Amino acid sequence: MKIASLLFAFSMQIAFITRVGAFMHSMSTRSKLVNPVSTIKAFCTSPEKSTRLKAQEDGDDFDFMKALNSRIQQVQELETKIPLVVLDCMLPRQTLKIQVRNPLLMELVRTQMQKETPTFGMLGMAILNTGEKINLTTGCEVEIMENPAFEGDSVFLVLKAGRRFIITGEVDNAEQGWTEARVKYLNSQEQEDEEIKNSDDKMSVARAIMKAKELTTPNANMENNLSLVDRWIELAKENEREVGQIDALLEDIGQIPPEDQPTERALWIGSLINPLPAMGVAMEIRPALLTATSAEKRIEVACEGILKSIRHMDGSARMW
Repeated sequence: MKIASLLFAFSMQIAFITRVGAFMHSMSTRSKLVNPVSTIKAFCTSPEKSTRLKAQEDGDDFDFMKALNSRIQQVQELETKIPLVVLDCMLPRQTLKIQVRNPLLMELVRTQMQKETPTFGMLGMAILNTGEKINLTTGCEVEIMENPAFEGDSVFLVLKAGRRFIITGEVDNAEQGWTEARVKYLNSQEQEDEEIKNSDDKMSVARAIMKAKELTTPNANMENNLSLVDRWIELAKENEREVGQIDALLEDIGQIPPEDQPTERALWIGSLINPLPAMGVAMEIRPALLTATSAEKRIEVACEGILKSIRHMDGSARMW
């Protein structure tokens, strides 16, 4: 009797396990075809309730995407909306050491120093033919390179110019009092690629590259057939305000960019002949370089500027 009972119980267990296995296999197969959550809702809700749930889900998705887009826009604004300061017209690679007495600028510096990379936008001024001075809408992002030295009502800053930018939005006053605006950062290679793609003059960039090459090619019109850059450096060392000034300048701005990067080469020339502090041996070309709308125009400005500076320093065509 006991054996019969055990056999009956065992057979019942086998049957139960078999039914469970069949059920699990059915659910596994079904889960591959339909969403289990949707299946449950279909069993548990009426068509009207399902419609309401679907509408609620759509509303939740819309609210989520709306919040996500808003956050993305906020991040983009933070990345492209920068504080602006009108101090000096700087070019990429240039370093400016300056002591300023301006409470608002000092507060801006304190605020920016709390960031991982403390920067702000630097703008210069241009003088029109009429003599009128105007603020430029193109400038450079500058990084505060060392811990600012605050002394009483002044601060000593070391600023390194990096990316160029152009103001694209309204210039507003920030809550803290300084000026800020939305900007677009400029990339030389992208600008030149855009010229080649969209300009009516498809050879403009090619001509800019040819002119850029002239800056470092031996020149029969220069003493000892030196290139324009080498001749300028030679003469500038004879006119430097303190020993080692030109060597320090060259170390600061680095190697001249290759000839197939005419915009970057033109900007480098501007940093060379209009150093900070100024040497007084070249006309000011930095505003023209920043506002030029093509690579060819930038390299023309650079070539004209360095040639006039050479002629000024060798005495063949004094500018002042």
